[in-house]
Amino acid sequence: MKSISAKISLILLTLILFSSCNAVKRVENDEFLLSDNTIFVNGEEAYENRLYNQLSQKPNSSLLGFPLQLHIYNLADQTPDSTFNHWLTKKPEREERLINLLSEKQVERLGNSYININEWLQEVGETPSIVQESRTERSAERLRTWYWNQGWFDAETSYEILPQKNQRAKVEYYVNPRQPYIIDSVNTRIASRAADSIYRIHKNESRIKSGLRYTTADFSAERERLTTLFRNNGLYDFEQEYLTFEADTVETDKKVNSTVIIQNREAIVDGVNTRVPFKVHKISHVNIFPDYTFENRNRPVTDTTSHEGYDIYGFEEIHYRSQALTDAIFISPGSIYADNDRSLTYNRINQLGVFRYPNIQYIPDPADTTNTNLIANIFLTPRSKYSLGFEFDVSQSNIQKFGIGFGGSLLIRNIFRRAEILEISARGSIGSSKDAAVTGNNDQFFDITELGTDIKLTLPRIFFPISTEGFIPKYMYPFTSFSLGANTQTNIGLDKQNLTAIMNYRWSPSDILTHQLDLLNIQYVRNLNTDNYFNVYRNSFQELNQIATSENVIANDSYFTPVDNAGNQRLIIPEGANNFLQDSRAGGFNLTENQTQNLNDIRERKNRLTEDNLIFATNFSYIINRKEDIYDEDFSRLRVKLESAGNFLSGISKIANVDKSEDGRYNIFGVNFSQYIKTEIDYIKHWDLGRNNVFAIRTFGGIAIPYGNSNSIPFTRSFFGGGPNDNRAWQPYSLGPGSSGGRNEFNEANLKLAFSAEYRFPLLGDLNSALFIDAGNIWNVLDIVEEEASTFTSLQDLQDIAVGSGVGFRYDFDFFVLRFDLGFKTYNPAREEGDRWFKDWNFSKTVFNVGINYPF
Repeated sequence: MKSISAKISLILLTLILFSSCNAVKRVENDEFLLSDNTIFVNGEEAYENRLYNQLSQKPNSSLLGFPLQLHIYNLADQTPDSTFNHWLTKKPEREERLINLLSEKQVERLGNSYININEWLQEVGETPSIVQESRTERSAERLRTWYWNQGWFDAETSYEILPQKNQRAKVEYYVNPRQPYIIDSVNTRIASRAADSIYRIHKNESRIKSGLRYTTADFSAERERLTTLFRNNGLYDFEQEYLTFEADTVETDKKVNSTVIIQNREAIVDGVNTRVPFKVHKISHVNIFPDYTFENRNRPVTDTTSHEGYDIYGFEEIHYRSQALTDAIFISPGSIYADNDRSLTYNRINQLGVFRYPNIQYIPDPADTTNTNLIANIFLTPRSKYSLGFEFDVSQSNIQKFGIGFGGSLLIRNIFRRAEILEISARGSIGSSKDAAVTGNNDQFFDITELGTDIKLTLPRIFFPISTEGFIPKYMYPFTSFSLGANTQTNIGLDKQNLTAIMNYRWSPSDILTHQLDLLNIQYVRNLNTDNYFNVYRNSFQELNQIATSENVIANDSYFTPVDNAGNQRLIIPEGANNFLQDSRAGGFNLTENQTQNLNDIRERKNRLTEDNLIFATNFSYIINRKEDIYDEDFSRLRVKLESAGNFLSGISKIANVDKSEDGRYNIFGVNFSQYIKTEIDYIKHWDLGRNNVFAIRTFGGIAIPYGNSNSIPFTRSFFGGGPNDNRAWQPYSLGPGSSGGRNEFNEANLKLAFSAEYRFPLLGDLNSALFIDAGNIWNVLDIVEEEASTFTSLQDLQDIAVGSGVGFRYDFDFFVLRFDLGFKTYNPAREEGDRWFKDWNFSKTVFNVGINYPF
């Protein structure tokens, strides 16, 4: 322990010395390195990030107080070309010897390499933040401007530069805001009667209200609101430049009398520049061109049709049903012009995946004498009807030491002329197994295979016997998808066959809210090689074999292999192991209570993992996602999912008087169908701390309760812990259940809690880092498992929540992030109580995780 403390002290001392001695290496004698900024408001120190963000000069960035990027910059040679030439010519004949040894071209490359390395150090590093009077003055002025924009028109700012030791200095800023200005009255001068009428109808929605403190942001928001309001209520020609505000503060006793001013628009009438009032415009015609391309822009229309007032024109034969096109258009004949209708149309057409980005144009209707009618022309350019995709990869996993995967897909657009998309994909893989116990010819290098195919049909509407337009209108962007999938494995575990069928609905009531409903989610899993169970689940076999060879147990000799040279023997797989399990259940062995419990657990797990599964489920997901785009780092996301399985088949079985099996369960075609209810809640929150620093948290809770025809949850619908997107101090499936220690190869359960917190920060250039803490575990609850260590019986079992912590590195390739995390077991519930904290917190037990993009 003393040795570790001494090493830590030595490292810290080295960092301190390095920081104090080298940080000012590139600082001139008459300059100061900025060490800190402090802002005082009315004499008290301020801590708000929004104030410090106004400062134009900030200290060098640091990692745990250490200016790493500054030191990297200081490592660089500022004149690498001169330095290299000086070194090359410093000693007589050095250049000649190097040319004879390497060649003149190689010596030149050596010099270029030295220059490139130093340029890279300067690029990755960070130049010293030198205190500059001009930038300090600018920062003080920006602080004053910020307070002015918040309503403190009389705010005063000043600053003081305070030199410190070792050529460092800190800057203190002083702000005296004084009394803020309050909005007193809101008046209007609106020239257009149409604009004035719209304003008064929506006046209560104004961001500028009497009694509020003046803020420039509120006036900017009001300008945006009014511009959007007018352009969504028919004022096609309205632009933000026609809207201004007047604020009178002269002798008003800190009050602001504001006026909303809207001028008439500029126009040319009979060749004369003049101003004309805004008018409400209507859409008289909507023309749709579903096969427009640049090449046929001048060709004559050869096919026409109409639907519900829409006119559809084709340069060739129209290959789309009329309703499929009009359902994607929110601009309707006879409606008032609205920007929002155009935006909805853009979004919907892009979602279809059948057309490229549309071109929507508005032109005056020449037949209208009032100059208020508009014709909307919508030009749609079709994507290729067929698309082919191929994939190939090489992989390694805990099942195979080497694998080759290959696949392909065919995409067919507009297959039934209603903008549907049919996707047919297939994938296969061959691999070499890690385990010699895998059945088959072990002389073959490629001894495991997997084949699968999927068919998916997506419809841009809700497919249902009755109309859903009343409660799922088209502005919610509805989709229906049908999926069929089949997969088969050979020499992988128990060699499964997997069949799936899904009928899914998806719609979005708002920009942040999405609903997903799997009306049907059917899965059939068939195990083809259950005799291989104890070859796959070796931990269960070793525990079984240990009991069978115990001194207090006398089992049939035919169940075992012959005794080896070390005097050991083991159960024969599968006959001996299965027979011993069966005999132990019938009694006859002098088993201890602990051995009996362990055998029951092994038997239960074997039966559960080898039985075939039929899952006939329905689930609904409620998703709120406030992330605006891929660059948004201040958002939240909530997903709530509820799933129910087996109720339909149970009802049919009861109505049809289907006989139950010996264990009291219904079965369909010889398979006991699953019956359970399952729910999941997943919440993610990100806080943008500025300067690419982000703090993120994730909370997850899930439970699946079997009932009726089931006493356990199918393996494919249960929960597991550990892995790169969960608790990173444990490998996938190695955590839990409870305090049992993850003794099985694939540990799963039907209750899960997971919590994560991560602080992300820049490190070097595109290389970022993160510090994280993960907590959580899985348990069995209200199912067939009886082992006390694995089950959740009371809140006291929350002490089994495992805690992992660690550090991560992320490299940003723009289109994806490569992630590498090191996890340490900080609190391990598998250990004895009182011996769980930090006992596995060392590099020899580090868990390495590699992933793509962020974990949450």
